[in-house]
Amino acid sequence: MAAPGYTDSMKTAVSIPDDLLAAAQKLAQRTRRSRSRVFSDALKEYVARHAPDDVTDAMDRVCAEIGGKPDRFVAAASHRALKRIEW
Repeated sequence: MAAPGYTDSMKTAVSIPDDLLAAAQKLAQRTRRSRSRVFSDALKEYVARHAPDDVTDAMDRVCAEIGGKPDRFVAAASHRALKRIEW
């Protein structure tokens, strides 16, 4: 079991430009978090933003909460727009 305040994690080495490291250090100090926490939170947010299934699930939940009937015009316009995208 991990010590209080720690999570099961792995240390790793990454190369970060000096200016980004300095900005992260300032953010850590300003928000009173560790630099590791700043990097971990940033990576977590980045991964979440790039996980299309999670984004779709979140949008589905929002749509379910809002409810209402599908708008035929919006559905048709969306269908036309999606047909133009080159996947």
